[in-house]
Amino acid sequence: LDGAGAGVPDGMVEIWQADPHGRFPPDTPAGWSGFGRSLTDAGGGFSFRTVKPGPVAVGAAPHLAVSVFARGMLQRLVTRIYFPDEEAANASDPVLASVGGSPARATLLAVAEGGRLRFDVHLQGERETVFFAG
Repeated sequence: LDGAGAGVPDGMVEIWQADPHGRFPPDTPAGWSGFGRSLTDAGGGFSFRTVKPGPVAVGAAPHLAVSVFARGMLQRLVTRIYFPDEEAANASDPVLASVGGSPARATLLAVAEGGRLRFDVHLQGERETVFFAG
């Protein structure tokens, strides 16, 4: 979503993730890539169907690494998606801890909605998603 809350129809969202045991290729079973890419639709929507990753290091909560690309952006934006049912792991995750207060931290947590998880990326504005150096 742009700063006014309108969908960005010509973007691309990319995810990288560990397998359920916290491993990345080449240490994962054959056929596992840990990578996905989705173009945004006319309303800025994107979707992925994947497995929940395991924690990749001691103290790290399960998460998806996310890159966002869109027209007018010279460099990708990098963020993470954390899972709402991982309260204990999220509480001890060093990256989440570095973000600080609740409003900023909330931009990194997916929301359970109708048996799925929803994650909105706000490129700018009052609800801007926390982005990290890529």
